[in-house]
Amino acid sequence: MYTCSEKKEIGTESNKRIGIVGIPPLAIIQRLEAAGDTIFDLDEPIVKKDIELASSYLPRVFCAILRTVVVNAISLKPDVIYIDVGPGKCDCALHTATILTDILPETTVIPTRNHDRTDFGTPLCTARMPLLDKLSAITKSVQSARPHLELPACIPTAGFWGVPPRDFSLLSLFPETTHVFGWTRCMENKTPDHQQLEELYNPDIPTIFFAQSFCAKTALARHLAKKHPHGLYVDCDVTAGNSAKAKIQAFLELSMPQKPEISNRKSEFCFFSSDLPTF
Repeated sequence: MYTCSEKKEIGTESNKRIGIVGIPPLAIIQRLEAAGDTIFDLDEPIVKKDIELASSYLPRVFCAILRTVVVNAISLKPDVIYIDVGPGKCDCALHTATILTDILPETTVIPTRNHDRTDFGTPLCTARMPLLDKLSAITKSVQSARPHLELPACIPTAGFWGVPPRDFSLLSLFPETTHVFGWTRCMENKTPDHQQLEELYNPDIPTIFFAQSFCAKTALARHLAKKHPHGLYVDCDVTAGNSAKAKIQAFLELSMPQKPEISNRKSEFCFFSSDLPTF
């Protein structure tokens, strides 16, 4: 939801430079598109500046994504920043919004809380596609209110559960038949505060459970990895080092299904919450 002051801000002038953090409510994205504003996803590394630039404003124990937000914001100085400070993002984003308001007096910083429940579907998460291209398309889709294109689902051989990494290079290690789970799936569905969807996983396929270092989601990622019959928990800070990449590569190479009958089985999906059914 957004307040009356937010409604006044949206659409009063066209061609604004808008920064978004997390996933703003769909109504905001629709208005920004209608106004022809330029949208920057501040979660992504847009400017080529050292992430240490954020250290004057955020502790180094904040996740690399929020530190990237600060670097982008102070470099781009957008006219308006919409930042999700609700459960669809994280508590640290709330404090980051306060800091951005103080250090960017010329930028209007508008906190939002996205509780949208309209399911847009997740065709990209299950399509056959290089994982790097897949997550790039998913993160790009946040900037649009248009429905997704229908894509056929592939038979999965691996899973990626978690948030989009700051360092997309680690995604090149996964096969094209990787299905995506976790908050990234919520992202494509445009429902970031969807606990049941975030906790979804497929126990039949080897799955990497990923989160950025210092992110609160590391707790759930590690816990689900322990519950998964063949899961591996991985976290990285700013970049994915050789050790993390080697761990992922070895896990996937040793875990890929060898028997043809495995790939023909109907996928089972499990939820972590005890009050939810297992199908």
